[in-house]
Amino acid sequence: MGFVCNKQKEKIKMKKTLLVIKKGLFLGLIIQLAIGPIFFFIVNLSLQKTLLDGLMGVLAATVVTYIYIALSVFGIGKILEEEKFKKIFGMISSIVLIIFGGIIINGAINSGDIEIAVNTSNLFASFTSVFLLAISNPLSIVFFTSLFSAKAIEHNYTKNELYFFGFGTGLSTFIFMGGAILLVSFLKEAIPIIVMQILNIAVGVLIIGYGTIILKLTKRKNRLEK
Repeated sequence: MGFVCNKQKEKIKMKKTLLVIKKGLFLGLIIQLAIGPIFFFIVNLSLQKTLLDGLMGVLAATVVTYIYIALSVFGIGKILEEEKFKKIFGMISSIVLIIFGGIIINGAINSGDIEIAVNTSNLFASFTSVFLLAISNPLSIVFFTSLFSAKAIEHNYTKNELYFFGFGTGLSTFIFMGGAILLVSFLKEAIPIIVMQILNIAVGVLIIGYGTIILKLTKRKNRLEK
């Protein structure tokens, strides 16, 4: 009798865990619909290089997502939410984004023969570039910390349940971006080289614009506090 009760408890616990993961996955997929510079950068990477390069970019974005989720769940995100850390992180990351965007534009404009660059795979560079771009987003840690705090209160999640919720949320990055990259790769042959070059420049401009906005917001906060 006790063995049967234990089995039933395990089943209920497993169902609850799967439900928490599904909730995290569903919420994560909704968040993914708000596509930003990183998404376009990975799409561009897939077009300029190979499908594997695009998937390495997706893997890098997923790893960064899980890093930020882990920081949020472990409570470290609360420390990073302090104004002095936000200012420093905001300034550094915005400058990194602007430089990153400039390098992309410069590469697109000065590429003597862009056709040679297309399909030239460099998996390590693809992973590293997306990782650096994704980790430079100062809003992610604040967003995930706020999100997980709200969900913990709303659903009365335990620490363990927050881990599973975070797992589902992070998994959505790989599923959504991975699916998009597969689709783009199938359509790649139909896209002219000049369009890829224009897309390269557009992605660079988008990243510079994003970095500039963050830099302005950080400077405005500093002025208001003075």
